[in-house]
Amino acid sequence: MGISKQVIATVLLFQIMPSYSHSDNDSALSQTTRSEYNQSNPATPSIESEKHSFFEPYNALYSTVYKKGITLKVEGTQILTQTTDNTWKFEFSVDTLLASLKESSQFRLDGSSLRPTEYQYSSRILGKHKEMLLHFDWDDMKVTNDVKNEPWKMDINDLTLDRLTLQLQLRFDLLNQREQLSYDIADGGKLKRYTFAQQQIETIDTKLGHLETIKVARTDNLSEKRHSYFWFAPEYDYLLVKMEHFEKGESYILNLEKISSP
Repeated sequence: MGISKQVIATVLLFQIMPSYSHSDNDSALSQTTRSEYNQSNPATPSIESEKHSFFEPYNALYSTVYKKGITLKVEGTQILTQTTDNTWKFEFSVDTLLASLKESSQFRLDGSSLRPTEYQYSSRILGKHKEMLLHFDWDDMKVTNDVKNEPWKMDINDLTLDRLTLQLQLRFDLLNQREQLSYDIADGGKLKRYTFAQQQIETIDTKLGHLETIKVARTDNLSEKRHSYFWFAPEYDYLLVKMEHFEKGESYILNLEKISSP
């Protein structure tokens, strides 16, 4: 595989990271130590925690490595901000000369559930652009895609998420020790079901030091030739600190590089 294809493949890996729903198809962040992060985020949980408020705003920098002959590293930024008392914005972006990806979701909290109100997606691969804009109408229980060349409208249920809020809902459920990790995602005019299962507690080496993590596997598409594993750190509000994706003989590894408060 040429370098250009490796760059594109590595950028596309980031679609797995923010959404965890990949189908067949230099940052200014400052390094934050564990103690500094805990001081600015006093509600940082432990594995034994039982009930929690929502996550504090943060900036996180991730890097992913594509391994097949040549090792290639690409970085992406994830940002969570609070816009009003009960509304939030979650963003993810990665940009290279050959390819870029940007996702954002605006949502509110309804008890322990995230309710997206708007989701935007934009990608560029070798000059080809793809865009998507979803509007969630919770009064009529419908979601509408307003992109002209790919219009669709569909019914949703009370717990429907977009591809980006899936990550935060999964983290929030882990934080609140929920055992059933199953989610319906509005994607491409369909409700798609994604399921996950907790594996075990593992201590791993990260850029933030040795961290005790919960290893989680995506189970709805698990096979001998394909798997996705995620490591979440309770000490950092169950933030994703590592991901491993294997498919068709190719492996990708994603790691958290830095985290800071806005």
